[in-house]
Amino acid sequence: MTIVAKQKSRRSDEHPVSIPARGVTLEGDLGTPVDARGIVLFAHGSGSSRHSARNRFVAQSLRGAGLATLLFDLLSAEEESVDLQTAHLRFDIAYLAERLVAAIDWISQQEETRHFPIGLFGASTGAAAALVAAAERTRLIGAVVSRGGRPDLADPALPMVEAPTLLIVGGKDRPVIDLNQRAFAQLRCAKKLEIIPGATHLFEEPGALEEVAKLAGDWFAAEL
Repeated sequence: MTIVAKQKSRRSDEHPVSIPARGVTLEGDLGTPVDARGIVLFAHGSGSSRHSARNRFVAQSLRGAGLATLLFDLLSAEEESVDLQTAHLRFDIAYLAERLVAAIDWISQQEETRHFPIGLFGASTGAAAALVAAAERTRLIGAVVSRGGRPDLADPALPMVEAPTLLIVGGKDRPVIDLNQRAFAQLRCAKKLEIIPGATHLFEEPGALEEVAKLAGDWFAAEL
């Protein structure tokens, strides 16, 4: 596939980083191709972390296309341990968005990345956090992509999002399609809703995640 060819043609060093966020330290992995022209921050959700295989696949594809990536944990190790038992923090959109804003501010101040335009890629509840963060940092965020996300949980921030926003949903994920359509109607920015035929919520079907990566890569390339 074209994505694989691009990945092989670029050198991308991924290294661990620590992000300060109001008294806690968030662990992340920063990958920067030598000729990167922008950076995409990943916001995970629903109990996922920076080790999410699906988001790592998309991140690798984006780096192959010349975009730096930051995958990081929205929760500290202690918080993740608690959330595994209670599952309450993963649905606290304001809390997750606050952490994402901290990462946005941090990445915009680092020597290695401060000149990059910034995009956000959110999955599940992380998509809502990404949209809330985009509404709070309108000058810094150039584009947003949601994969199987819950953008409806970002209400009432949706009308305040200025960054061009792409919502990607699986064609068989009917309840989430409805929720995305409602959120889409509230967005006032440049926007697009892409439904991948035959794909379920996790995009596990052959070629589905590759299509997500292509759509996201094209969106960020155009908008960043």
